[in-house]
Amino acid sequence: MATKPPKGDPVQDAPQVAEPKHVAVGFRAIRNSLRMAQQQMGAKRTALTLLRVNQKDGFDCPGCAWPEPEHRSPAEFCENGAKAVAEEATLRRVTPEFFAAHPVADLAGRSGYWLGQQGRLTHPMYLPEGAGHYEPVTWERAFDIVAEEIAALGSPDEAVFYTSGRTSNEAAFLYQLFARELGTNNLPDCSNMCHESSGSALSETIGVGKGSVLLEDLHQADLIIVAGQNPGTNHPRMLTALEKAKANGARIISVNPLPEAGLERFKNPQTAKGLTVGAALTDLFLQIRIGGDQALFRLLNQLILQTRGAVDEAFVRDHTHGFEGFAAAARAADPDELLTATGLSREDVDKALTMVLSSERTIVCWAMGLTQHKHSVPTIREVVNFLLLRGNIGRPGAGVCPVRGHSNVQGDRTMGIVERPAPAFLDALEKEFGFAPPREHGYDVVRAIRALRDGEAKVFFAMGGNFVSASPDTEVTEAAMRRARLTVHVSTKLNRSHVVTGARALILPTLGRTERDVQDGGEQFVTVEDSMGMVHASRGRLEPASRHLLSEPAIVCRLARRVLGADSRVPWEEFERDYGAIRDRIARVIPGFEDFNARVARPGGFVLPHAPRDERRFPTATGKANFTAAPVEFPEVPEGRLLLQTLRSHDQYNTTIYGLDDRYRGIRNGRRVVLVHPEDARELKLADGSYVDLVSEWRDGVERRAPGFRVVHYPTARGCAAAYYPETNVLVPLDATADTSNTPASKSVVVRLEQSATD
Repeated sequence: MATKPPKGDPVQDAPQVAEPKHVAVGFRAIRNSLRMAQQQMGAKRTALTLLRVNQKDGFDCPGCAWPEPEHRSPAEFCENGAKAVAEEATLRRVTPEFFAAHPVADLAGRSGYWLGQQGRLTHPMYLPEGAGHYEPVTWERAFDIVAEEIAALGSPDEAVFYTSGRTSNEAAFLYQLFARELGTNNLPDCSNMCHESSGSALSETIGVGKGSVLLEDLHQADLIIVAGQNPGTNHPRMLTALEKAKANGARIISVNPLPEAGLERFKNPQTAKGLTVGAALTDLFLQIRIGGDQALFRLLNQLILQTRGAVDEAFVRDHTHGFEGFAAAARAADPDELLTATGLSREDVDKALTMVLSSERTIVCWAMGLTQHKHSVPTIREVVNFLLLRGNIGRPGAGVCPVRGHSNVQGDRTMGIVERPAPAFLDALEKEFGFAPPREHGYDVVRAIRALRDGEAKVFFAMGGNFVSASPDTEVTEAAMRRARLTVHVSTKLNRSHVVTGARALILPTLGRTERDVQDGGEQFVTVEDSMGMVHASRGRLEPASRHLLSEPAIVCRLARRVLGADSRVPWEEFERDYGAIRDRIARVIPGFEDFNARVARPGGFVLPHAPRDERRFPTATGKANFTAAPVEFPEVPEGRLLLQTLRSHDQYNTTIYGLDDRYRGIRNGRRVVLVHPEDARELKLADGSYVDLVSEWRDGVERRAPGFRVVHYPTARGCAAAYYPETNVLVPLDATADTSNTPASKSVVVRLEQSATD
């Protein structure tokens, strides 16, 4: 039976700590998935809904972007996917009566966990200027309010249109089309905060800002390196692919500052043997110092160059550019300095080298542990150097594999959600729709926050997501949002961004992935692109949570008609009525989507072209894959300080908090914990169980403080610490970003730990 939401915020001032686990999934994951699902949906709805997740005739999981295999299990979902589906398909409701009972000031004092547990939004809600409560509003009036504020702007560039990675291809295409017909490229998205560094590095080096492998390549690899990633929590279905690769003879190196249970042993709940025995995954664990990945790959590259016959000379000659400059820089690097930067022993590096040299097909997978540092882009370029040296791009079982988070974050970017659009894309839009889109670059996330802070942007519109909680420098971000004239959020559930508002605010409730979408043209479906470039349909089956909901495409179409008026060259009414008409236009604008409607009608969809993977053709400025030779960088930490990485708990997906436990790390009933190596804690005189404030240090001299964290002695890399976001986003300076990509450097924050006043 479904349960009611919590009335009060749970107390989190005494987290319970046990030993971390060394095995992931198994019976406990099944039990936890079903328990949370039944709490939100009840038993019957749980069965009907979960059996449709990631099926060819079902809906795409609203969680991560990991691809589905051709042959699917009846239960093709993971624990965190079940949690994501349960919270969307919940029977709990947030009605106008809820907002009447809870002033914004009260909601602003609640935790993100409590807000999310209240259930699905049912009505459009409006916060008038000076008011203390949201009040119900008609859709027509809501669109009028947005139109009024946009009409009052001095320029379209005073509006910001943010996108979450869960937005469908159809909605994303319409959203960027609306923004560009309005006259702005201010289209920041969640990619700016995660894999922007990957896209920047890969576009420069191989010519395509996406991964170059398919799921089958993992199964064929000899060696898989998983760097800066915790798939057991963040992409659990990836463990099945790693298990299959191991069964086929692959070896796995994991590179991470923390040991993670999912990469130690995986108990696959789909098989009896998996549940009882499980499979060991990692063959070699390299417990790297935070920010030492570039140094590690440079050191491996140096050693490969020193090994006779190790370089694929034919591939380097025929398909690459810049080898001489790269090789000179790699050979000249000080190996002792590189080793020190990694925090590893030479013995471990030699073991890794032996595995690398014995592999004919190598894949490197990575996530935020590589992308959220000042030197993230040169780090990923060095990964590409590593693969190019031995010809490991453009052949089966080999390549680059950035593992994306949100389920359509890659598709949104493909659809044109980008603040720096390619001229060819804008040319295609102009040819198809007959208006001249703006050519000046717009704001990414960090620049959008600065613009709001400085009064240069006045309207903020978010298509999904939880911008306030996801962004860095929480106090600066919240102050910036409060300077806006209007903040608008298209959402399924309540979150903190709804209570940190501009002078006026709107919450526009939308359909979820699980729900049936019926328009005047009949029942519709949407499409998504997974982390490996597969595009497929997603069809919800549940009745909508409220008759007052609109789909994302319908919201964009109605907004565009109201804001742009009769002069618009775009057939917005037709697009709202029939999503197939949207896909017909996508097919004419975006390469790879030719005959879109027919191809996506096939069960499982289709794979987008990828020149380096498919043809060993590299569409870069040189026409070849580019070696690079950036100086090696790594964070330097003053004595008495630690280097902090922000991370997720197991009961969390991005900023959505499902519960207060981190089962694999042994944490229960609380999130304000900081993981510190016992020897570092001893040197800093920090007892296990003591409470500290985390204070970040950066060149601007501003004190950023996160108070009241319980110290947990934990086997982290020496000199490193870890704590959960969004609670620690307050510590990440807005201007501390990656070179080139401008991604917040959330994985390398210098902190000091001060005894809490509450200890």
